Order: sequence, then C-alpha cells, then structure tokens
Amino acid sequence: MDVTFIGGGNMATALIGGLVARGVDTSGIKVVEVLHEARARHTEQFGIVCVETPAEAAPHGDAVVLAVKPQSMREVCQALAPHLGDQLVLSIAAGTRLADIGRWLGGKTRLARCMPNTPALIGAGISAIYARPVVDANQREIVRTILEAAGKVVWVDDEALLDPVTALSGSGPAYVFYFLEAMQRAAAEMGLPEDIGKTLAIETVRGAAELAARSPETAAVLRQRVTSKGGTTERALESMNADGVQDAIVRAIHAANRRARELGDELGGN
Repeated sequence: MDVTFIGGGNMATALIGGLVARGVDTSGIKVVEVLHEARARHTEQFGIVCVETPAEAAPHGDAVVLAVKPQSMREVCQALAPHLGDQLVLSIAAGTRLADIGRWLGGKTRLARCMPNTPALIGAGISAIYARPVVDANQREIVRTILEAAGKVVWVDDEALLDPVTALSGSGPAYVFYFLEAMQRAAAEMGLPEDIGKTLAIETVRGAAELAARSPETAAVLRQRVTSKGGTTERALESMNADGVQDAIVRAIHAANRRARELGDELGGN
C-alpha cells in the first residue's frame, strides 16, 4: 500500500506510527508538511519521505490522506488537485464535507471521510467512516487499514451521520475528562491525596468502560446492578437525577451536533 499524508500533525503521526507498527513498508509512506521541524521529526522517527509541497510528493500512490486543519482544507485541496490521479482521497478533518472537498479538488469523486478521536494517539481510538458509492472494495479496504492502525472503526452509510458521530465520539473524550475532573475534585474535597484520587478516578472509568465493552448487558442494566437499595450508589444517583445530570449531558451532545452542522456550513461557504 502506497499512501501520502497531507499534513504531519498528531493524528497523522498516530496513523503512520500504527501502520509502521503493523509492518507496512515505510517506502510506501510519504508526508507533505510545510514545517521543516515536523518533516525532520517524521524522517528521523519513521524513516519516511517528507516533502514540503504536494507537487514534490507526486505521484501520490493508492491513497491520499487529508490531515490538515479544516480552515486550511480549501487551500490545500486546490494545491493538491493538479497532482492527483484516480486514487482515493480520505479526509480526517472535522466538519469539512465531501461535496466541498470534491469541488476544491476540481471534481474528484473517489472520496471518503472519517471522524477519529484523540485516543487514536495511543492506538485506542474509534473512527466512523463514510465513503462515496464510487469508492470500490479495494479502496475501502485501504481506508480500513489506515484507520485501524489507530484503533477501531465503524462504517456509516450517510455522510450526515458524521455530525452526530463528531458530537458523540469526536468530542466524547472531553466529556470523559470533564467527569474525571469532577471525580478528582470530590476526592480532594473528601481528603484523599491527589495522586490516590487521580488513580482511583482513572482506573474506575477505565474498568467500567471495559466491563461495558465486554458485557452483553446495556449500560442501564449494569448501572442497576451496582446500585444497592438504600446504599451509597443509590444516594449519589438520586442526587444526580435531582440535578438533571443525564438530561444535561444529552442536551450537551445535541448542542455539539448542531455546532458540527454549523461548522460544515461555514467551512463549505469558503
């Protein structure tokens, strides 16, 4: 597999590192990156070809991964367009729709788009992928291979679903960190040493998530099994319910979904 990454930031680094760890030949990986320091770092770390412009990277192999900031996407696509053939183009940028990417690429149609999240930086991410119908089975396999290098993948059959994906899993790590902050604050207020409070909070979230992943039961059932009548957990959940915590979380995720749609409109208007 030959793949060119346009942009060498954290997410591209995670994907490249995962591919290399899985035994992908580094001679088939190129990076286009404007920052000299980043090019030097990739060359030293992975032994791959790193260049400054899309023209220098041509031909771009089987696939091109657009790993740049959404605000830079139009300019990057326009610089890339003259050097593309019939290869797949995969965007990992949040918010930017394929209709706009295709337009900026001069009518390119073999396009896919995904929404990864930051745990991909340690190989524990989750990415949702949408590919246009013209993307063939071999190209879908390339997409899967690239993204599974940083975690699990799911496919959606409607690009519009990537907005709720962004709200749920793209932004989701921040929700978990927010909850961890609250747990650690409570631990400190109750007199636990900072390091012990942090460890207890993190390992509780880690273990609960792993239990939910392995169990055939719903999260609601698992919660009920932890909640003894008249016990400490019941008292805590009664307090959360009185404060409308679950409803507030649901409203927050809907707000993120609305903002994802807005960003798509804003970015596509350029």
